[in-house]
Amino acid sequence: MTLSKIWVYAEATDGEVSSTTLELLTKARAVADTVECVVGGDGDAVAATLGEYGATKVYATGDLSGKLQGVPVAAAIAAAIEGGNAPDAILFGTSYDGRDVAGRLSVKLNRTVITNNVDIEVDGDSIICTEPVFGGMKMVKTRFTGPGPHLVLVRPKSFAPEPSGGGAAAVEALSVPDTGATGTAVLVNRHIEERSGPSLDEADVVVAGGRGLGEAEKFEMVETLAKALSAAPGASRAIVDAGWVPYSYQVGQTGKVVKPTVYVAAGISGATQHMVGMKGSKNIIAINKDAEAPIFSVADLGIVGDVHKVMPKLIELLAAKG
Repeated sequence: MTLSKIWVYAEATDGEVSSTTLELLTKARAVADTVECVVGGDGDAVAATLGEYGATKVYATGDLSGKLQGVPVAAAIAAAIEGGNAPDAILFGTSYDGRDVAGRLSVKLNRTVITNNVDIEVDGDSIICTEPVFGGMKMVKTRFTGPGPHLVLVRPKSFAPEPSGGGAAAVEALSVPDTGATGTAVLVNRHIEERSGPSLDEADVVVAGGRGLGEAEKFEMVETLAKALSAAPGASRAIVDAGWVPYSYQVGQTGKVVKPTVYVAAGISGATQHMVGMKGSKNIIAINKDAEAPIFSVADLGIVGDVHKVMPKLIELLAAKG
């Protein structure tokens, strides 16, 4: 059985739709007859992409330059729902804006929001969400029992994005009501992190380093190998907390969830919170001198050896191949 209609809160930057939004649209098509989107910004700029992934309509607030998404988007969605246009559920990505909109909307509509989900299913007229607990060792299913629309926050990389081949979605204006003092906050500046190569959460290959590297200067080996493989560098929480690399490198439950084709874990023992963020990778290569390290339990290829000897050899071999 499927739901009648689902809305997806669509996020985009400079007209480029986020990968999480595309993942949500793919899942929404599987559980609802009709999929529509809500956009805080220009709907025309994203209508083609959203339509390609299954959205038939885009409700757009129009230009929100200089404003945070949470207040105006939540107010606009609440007004539309109170006006009689209510979906069965609304899906949000677990991002800063997604959590902000969902939280405010939960208060405005007095509706429950279930967070940190990795799956959604329909049972009769009920929606059931699946959430990992205990570092991903157990899965808990939670059923909505109150009235809709049900608000669901989903973790990135929970679903594989697949286009449906649909045409551009129709765009309809979504009126933003007066938000009073809560809408006076302004966005002063947006910082775009400088990087070379692919982004960590989009990369097809990731090379990650952990405490087994020994010292901060040795992380250079990770970056060199990543560059040689056209990969993105990543890190365990241990070396992020130690200040060796920025938080943006962190893979794990409290960092980024990645699902690349190849994940190289160098000097990473395999703490549960780290493996939650990378165990969905298609091929995992682990390099660690401790043969009993937990990382080997999820590795497709395990190299028991000193990273200070293994990685330079890998880099040397790749350089020789040009």
